[in-house]
Amino acid sequence: MKHTDYIIVGDGYAALFFAHQLLKHNKSFVLFSEGKKSASQVSAGIINPVVLKKFTTFWKAQEQINFLKNTLSEIESYTGKNYLMDSPIHRIFHDGNEQNLWVKKSKTEELSSFLDENFDHLEVVKNNFNTGKVNQSARLKVSAFFSDLLGYLEKKELLVKEKFNYEKLDVPGGSYKDICFKNIIFCEGMGVKENPFFSDIAVIPNKGHHIKVKLSEAIPKDITIKKKHFLFPTDNGLHFYGGTYDREQLHHQIDESAVAQLVNGLSEIYPHDFEVKEVNFGFRPTVKDRRPIIGRHESFKNLYVFNGLGARGILNGCYFSRSLYQFIEEGIPLHEEVSSDRFK
Repeated sequence: MKHTDYIIVGDGYAALFFAHQLLKHNKSFVLFSEGKKSASQVSAGIINPVVLKKFTTFWKAQEQINFLKNTLSEIESYTGKNYLMDSPIHRIFHDGNEQNLWVKKSKTEELSSFLDENFDHLEVVKNNFNTGKVNQSARLKVSAFFSDLLGYLEKKELLVKEKFNYEKLDVPGGSYKDICFKNIIFCEGMGVKENPFFSDIAVIPNKGHHIKVKLSEAIPKDITIKKKHFLFPTDNGLHFYGGTYDREQLHHQIDESAVAQLVNGLSEIYPHDFEVKEVNFGFRPTVKDRRPIIGRHESFKNLYVFNGLGARGILNGCYFSRSLYQFIEEGIPLHEEVSSDRFK
């Protein structure tokens, strides 16, 4: 039998950021990855401290951004790569009223470090009322982040490329197949609905589509443009545009109405020819109160869930991976706002 401190089930942001906590603290573990691309792995990788519909921020935004930067620096120490891109968001204003609201909010203590007071005008795209820059916003190199970290774990023989079989789990005996463990962390996104131990947690699937397009006229580099959706360049010469939010059409196929929505949205800001080259979608695990769900199983004290990261998977996954680690290893209580106990 192989003995380990942890089994991690999942391969999205929650799983990999928690794996980093274990690496950082010299804890033994294995991570089970089914090999399917999760919602995390097809995400835009946007790091954004501002709710761009209302020009507001959210709980612990600055703390989360600071912690993410430190964590990515730690990860760089063993992968040798920096995954954080300085690609600030430029929000296209709809009208003068939005400009005035932005200026007003930029003078508040809560938002002064995020909303730039100076407006910019961009070439190529339509922005008759200019754009506002979100300071401290950035993007993660999503594809490289996942391929490098999973590759690192595989090289260290910490990655098991197979679907986790709940029927093989002996919880009282603390074993799974030929592995003896202390704790299991389930980081399965919407896959949690198949998990007999946590299938009742209050996550709601939110289907998101994005398209990758070939543009006929180049847009400014090193920025992320936002109006209805995000537009930015990818490594292969294409541009990402997305993503949509849909809680109704939850089938596992491309929804042509979502693609049409994206094409129309891009056409509104990009008055040149473009060609759709690729369509992707994923199911975000969202929660009604927009906070993650983290906690211990009510009966089995060595089973834990880390889920509900929603559209802020990078920030939530990174920041609360430490909270979960400290809860398990140091007995530090979870924030009431993210604890699974809040639904009891």
